Amino acid sequence: MKSFNYKSAVNTKEAVKLISGRATFLAGGMSLLPAIKLRLASYSDLINIKKIKSLSGIKIFSKSIKIGATTTHATVASSKEVIKSIPSLSALAEGIGDPQVRNRGTIGGSVANNDPAADYPSACLALNATIHTSKRKILADKFFKGMFETDLKKGELIEAIEFELPEKSAYAKYPNPASRYAIVGVYVAKLKKEIRVAITGASSSVFRSKELESALTDNFAETAIDSVSISSKDLNSDIHASEEYRAHMIKVMTKKAISNC
Repeated sequence: MKSFNYKSAVNTKEAVKLISGRATFLAGGMSLLPAIKLRLASYSDLINIKKIKSLSGIKIFSKSIKIGATTTHATVASSKEVIKSIPSLSALAEGIGDPQVRNRGTIGGSVANNDPAADYPSACLALNATIHTSKRKILADKFFKGMFETDLKKGELIEAIEFELPEKSAYAKYPNPASRYAIVGVYVAKLKKEIRVAITGASSSVFRSKELESALTDNFAETAIDSVSISSKDLNSDIHASEEYRAHMIKVMTKKAISNC
């Protein structure tokens, strides 16, 4: 592992001020440290934000739930507030990695990393989330740009993610048996004004399926999916699943999610 300078911030203002050159923020480190170890990324400075109290915690509002960026997956999974207001989000968090990852990894780190097979990005899109940063508020629809790419600017720190409370929602994924990452994951959410279907693991980045959303808007039932055609174009193909298989699994996981709503 290459050498780097380690710094720790006590508040958001200090954390942002410490960012310069090839520096980045560190919370749980579940994605960042392996990337550095495997020489897929290199930084001059790591800014520890784990000690910033304002970045952790869960707040429930009348129409949304706001989760601090350094809140761990395990906390989201076990939170009574999350279980009561968005049980599908709790279930999603419980299905991430293993106990070690869930107790170290953070929701903000996962969202900022935007791994093509990560779970949280699908929740952000399906639940019409707003990403609160040190500079602005970004709608989830505009946040995820491509493989490991987001709308975050240099030195911009995610402070919290705010999810809209759905009328119904569920997440279903076909996981890689080793990593638990989604080979295909589908998050279905029936919100007050619309139905959203977000898909992860199938392409280079999380995305919404307009075809599935349209079908479910007309009839929110498993049978509505039968007539939908999912194109395999631009889907991932690797040793785990071909693009055609992933296209098939999108419909399978969508039906499963609907049945769990």
